[in-house]
Amino acid sequence: MAPKCNIMSDSCCDFTQKQADALGVKIIPFHYVEAGKPDGGLHGDDDLFQSISVHDFYNAIRRGATPMTSQPSQLEYDQAFREAYDSGVPTVLFCISSGISGGYNGAVTALDRFKEEHPDEEIRIYVVDSLLASTAQTLLVEEACHQRDAGLNAEALVLWANEARYHVRTVFLVDNLDALHRGGRLPKAVSVVGDALDVKAILHFNLDGTLGIRMVARGRKKGMHRFMEYFEKNRVLEPYGHVVAVGDADCPDDGYQISSTLREFDPELRVLRPAIGPTIGAHVGPGMCSCCFWGEDRRKDKLITHVKGIRTK
Repeated sequence: MAPKCNIMSDSCCDFTQKQADALGVKIIPFHYVEAGKPDGGLHGDDDLFQSISVHDFYNAIRRGATPMTSQPSQLEYDQAFREAYDSGVPTVLFCISSGISGGYNGAVTALDRFKEEHPDEEIRIYVVDSLLASTAQTLLVEEACHQRDAGLNAEALVLWANEARYHVRTVFLVDNLDALHRGGRLPKAVSVVGDALDVKAILHFNLDGTLGIRMVARGRKKGMHRFMEYFEKNRVLEPYGHVVAVGDADCPDDGYQISSTLREFDPELRVLRPAIGPTIGAHVGPGMCSCCFWGEDRRKDKLITHVKGIRTK
């Protein structure tokens, strides 16, 4: 049976191309480049690590590469929307959080222009601000595919996503706070003091899609242990079941350790293991690990703390 709608996502969903193909998700790539390098330095499309391996990308950053990211161009969005229109199947595009990227606004601008070109037609193409990114976006988009396959049409899927995004719980840490300073606007003094004390900021997504500090831990191992505590306290099984997404930026041993600990708590757990893609990786650097799962509505939380910064263009 043909689906009632198609799904697109920007490349910040951190799928592999094999996963995207299996789920029937069209990917619109972000891009990265090193400014001032005659040959572009570390540069390319965020093509889900097809043209460069995870290890080679992050090793280049370890050696000093400082790539900058850019959202898909208006032409790229326009081409994707024209293909969706020509297919005759209503389509939903999932975008990285507008709180850390201009990608969502760029997609909306391109879609508005496309609709102006077809004033007498109903354009059933929709853009969703996930208010998430990376591993958390993986979890949301994968479940959106299941909802589509269960029979939701495009309009119902948008309504579902606009609620479901608040039930995605995310905690992640980076190898050092200086990575946040390089990727955004965390003051240098804060990153230096934090690293000197070996304090690990455990981050999450605020309701508006910006980054916030959920908790802190003294040392990386204790930080990863806090993941487990947060998971035990906040996860729910209904309606999405035993699933968690554990991502890593070229630190697979940490990812497997987190996964193993979670499975000890819940042997039935299905663990997704996305690699943190180039778009997010360019801003957080190697060593980031994350844990994302379905939990209670985050709008009920009282903790809202903001970090200015990791914002992709």
